[in-house]
Amino acid sequence: MTTIKQSDFIQSIADALQYISYYHPKDYIDALGDAYEREESTAAKDAIAQILTNSRMCAEGKRPICQDTGIVVAFVKVGMDVQWDAILDIEQMVNEGVRRAYLLPENKLRASIVNNPAGKRVNTGDNTPAVVHVSLVAGDRVEIKIAAKGGGSENKAKFAMLNPYDSIVDWVLDVVPQMGAGWCPPGMLGIGIGGSAEKAMLMAKESLMEPIDIQVLKEKGASNRIEELRLELYEKVNNLGIGAQGLGGLTTVLDVKIMDYPTHVASLPVAIIPNCAATRHVEFTLDGTGVAALTPPSLDDYPKVNWAPSAEAKRVDLNTVTKAETQTWQTGQTLLLSGQLLTGRDAAHKRIADMIAKGETLPVDFNNRFIYYVGPVDAVGDEAVGPAGPTTATRMDSYSDMMLDAGLLGSVGKAERGDATLASIANHQSVYLMAVGGAAYLVSKAIKQAKVLAFADLGMEAIYEFDVVDMPVTVAVNATGESVHQSGPAFWKEKIAQQTIDIKPVD
Repeated sequence: MTTIKQSDFIQSIADALQYISYYHPKDYIDALGDAYEREESTAAKDAIAQILTNSRMCAEGKRPICQDTGIVVAFVKVGMDVQWDAILDIEQMVNEGVRRAYLLPENKLRASIVNNPAGKRVNTGDNTPAVVHVSLVAGDRVEIKIAAKGGGSENKAKFAMLNPYDSIVDWVLDVVPQMGAGWCPPGMLGIGIGGSAEKAMLMAKESLMEPIDIQVLKEKGASNRIEELRLELYEKVNNLGIGAQGLGGLTTVLDVKIMDYPTHVASLPVAIIPNCAATRHVEFTLDGTGVAALTPPSLDDYPKVNWAPSAEAKRVDLNTVTKAETQTWQTGQTLLLSGQLLTGRDAAHKRIADMIAKGETLPVDFNNRFIYYVGPVDAVGDEAVGPAGPTTATRMDSYSDMMLDAGLLGSVGKAERGDATLASIANHQSVYLMAVGGAAYLVSKAIKQAKVLAFADLGMEAIYEFDVVDMPVTVAVNATGESVHQSGPAFWKEKIAQQTIDIKPVD
């Protein structure tokens, strides 16, 4: 009978979480490298280049791929012949491993978990508790699949109770465009079909732990209905033209994973959960011989892609830029920002709204400034700030009028803005700029100094002032309210459809 020691289990969890914070799975790197080679959209290709360059930088520097270091999800399969040398239960051991990993001084990860989610939402400070799923299986081993799931992609999860003979494909093709770009494509779609409501969601999540192998499946061909669905959805979702970061392009998904389970005769539960460009998961087995051994990928496995700013990018001085100048910017134009850049996201915006409602003086003057929607990782060593990629701008939409009325020239984030915000941007003749989600460490290298200006108690959600040099962004919404997240995918959807027609064989 195998005996698993508490210390081995906890350390294996901690090691795995540190490992996935800076190492992409090799299958993801290979698939993204292939997508880069195939991509025809200049904007999407540039975004993929940033993600690939960021990935290699993180592997070399052992710093997080994304500033959102995720909510930890663990699937623990315990063999029924396993014996434990432990005082803590499995969930407690997982949480101790999370605590150890996220507070590791040389690579401290961002604490993103809040208690009392319907109330004060106070950060727990160590990213605990994790979401743990335990099952008993035959055998004398403990198999663990563990992931750190980013909030931007998790927020785009969808579920439906379809009628028994409704089209699953039609439903997926309807909901994927509704997800927008906040899940940071290109990534994976995990789909659960059948069982009950909670079973479908659980299968969708677990399917994301599987390796990317759609190209192998395309070569060998489908042998069952699930494989047929995977191939059909892979092609049809990519034909939507959403592309990397929602900019429009050939690759929206790198794979579609599906798990199914028998269901009630009257039911067809279907769940879909996307995995983002910061794909972070690993699987390991404990057999009683000690801590799990995780083999780092070779740097030779990474594509020879080294992103550099375009020679055509326009340099912008944030300290002197005027509204008249911002009104000349066009959607899709690339900029390099230098100067002082404010930050602020959900909690800061809520506090600002509360202060305005009470007639209180704001602690920061937003007039003629830009704000960056970001919650950075703590700095280590000589860093000004840790990885600091953008968060989903759509969550700040309800505050847009308030912030633009306060004098903001514009904002920086990721993904699209809603129709009401596009109208507000046009009304205020503001602009919205997009940084690449999944390139957090690369972006942080442009930040030379960082200081907290207000709301220090909010931690990573405080208002900072960054001094940036050549921070890369794209004009996503211009001063007239035109959005690249609408025009880009529309153009590429039409272009892909035309290419499909052109190559269709004649009967």
